[in-house]
Amino acid sequence: MSNQVRTLSPSTGKVLFEHPGATVDQAGQVAQASEDAFGTWRQTSLAERKALVVKALEIIEANRETLSQELTSQMGRPIAYTGVEVDTMCKRARYLLDQADEKLATIPGQAESGFRRFVKKAPVGPVLVATAWNYPYLITINALVPALLAGNTVILRPSPQTPLIGDRLLEYFNKAGLPKNVLQVIHFGAWEVFDEVVKIPQIKLVSFVGSTQGGLRLREKTAGRILPLNLELGGNDPAYVRRDADLAYTAAQVVDGAVFNSGQSCCAIERVYVHADVHDAFIAEVQKELATYKLGDPSDKATTTGPVISHQAVKNIQSHIDEALSRGATDSTPVNPTFANPPSTGSFIAPRVLTNVSHDMRVMREETFGPVIPIMKVASDDEAVALMNDSNYGLTASVWTKDIKAGEDLIERIEAGTVFINRSDYPAPDLAWVGWKDSGLGCSLGPQAFDAFYNLKSFHIRETQG
Repeated sequence: MSNQVRTLSPSTGKVLFEHPGATVDQAGQVAQASEDAFGTWRQTSLAERKALVVKALEIIEANRETLSQELTSQMGRPIAYTGVEVDTMCKRARYLLDQADEKLATIPGQAESGFRRFVKKAPVGPVLVATAWNYPYLITINALVPALLAGNTVILRPSPQTPLIGDRLLEYFNKAGLPKNVLQVIHFGAWEVFDEVVKIPQIKLVSFVGSTQGGLRLREKTAGRILPLNLELGGNDPAYVRRDADLAYTAAQVVDGAVFNSGQSCCAIERVYVHADVHDAFIAEVQKELATYKLGDPSDKATTTGPVISHQAVKNIQSHIDEALSRGATDSTPVNPTFANPPSTGSFIAPRVLTNVSHDMRVMREETFGPVIPIMKVASDDEAVALMNDSNYGLTASVWTKDIKAGEDLIERIEAGTVFINRSDYPAPDLAWVGWKDSGLGCSLGPQAFDAFYNLKSFHIRETQG
């Protein structure tokens, strides 16, 4: 077991960050410091907390270029897009700030002479926020801001692949005036350490974003205590192209939804079902669109597709492709010079279009998490919905059609936490982000963004005696 954090650039293979990894004892000390800070932080007003978050956001925005460059180097997303993540993080945070007064307000009980009854929303205590690397700022802000605004202290464990985001956020929030130990960052690499950290009694909630396997493991390791878990897990998100879809528009959107961030998104399009009447024409449009993409150095502003996160990821993605091809799938990827000549260093894998796929292939059943577009022909809307629901995952799904009423009827039947018509891969801050089935437990964003981060406390007061 190695607990060391050693971050390699996925585009160059160079070491970006090294840390020996915190021990369980050190994590316990961090948790105790968090509990101590909680005693004071919980007594601050919501207005004070909001002012500190606003100031931190101003500092973050002033350092946008630094953050975007570091993000490109850590996880390989092209520099043309990483600044947008910083912008979107700040927009999400401001949405949460706007919602805080209403969502954290005391709830009055029914009026009764001589009595007062109401329900307060009390902070839970120290919160462990464990984030993923693929959208680290967006993922972190979803938990960090509501946790702090609700009056909790936070222990942030950034992904070992994007560790600098934790250190930067700590730096900027402290510079904004956040009291000592209200936010702390902890680095460790071993799951065995994580197993023990979640058992530390001072930690009152774990917010985790990662694989379904990771979420299941956390549930097993915390089974001996009543510890709330908020889990955002994997996906195998389907898209259905109806016979009446605008094929050029849909193909461009589906390619983007499948290949953006090199397909490394829990809500990326991972499988595509196309009505038989437009199947061949749709594939031609997908090929036309994908031929315009540029695989290459993520520091080049012209690059649309960078590396995947690691050499192991390349192997996993390639194994899905190879298994599909060995079982009869066809490689229908268009000719693209950049796909044939990726950079010689780093973890590059070219986008692929697979046709003649079947539902028993791993590329249709599992989360590939790479720039692969498997396309399957279907005979009807009913067949498409049945196949879309034939999955252990249920994060998002999309239907592409000109007939909005028909599309709405279909998405009502789809088993997923977010369903789209003529859009995909977009977590809207005003809508609940929630996974069905093996895709998650709990909720972030939307009307329930704060729910995980408080306990309800009922007050029942008789104002006279006798």
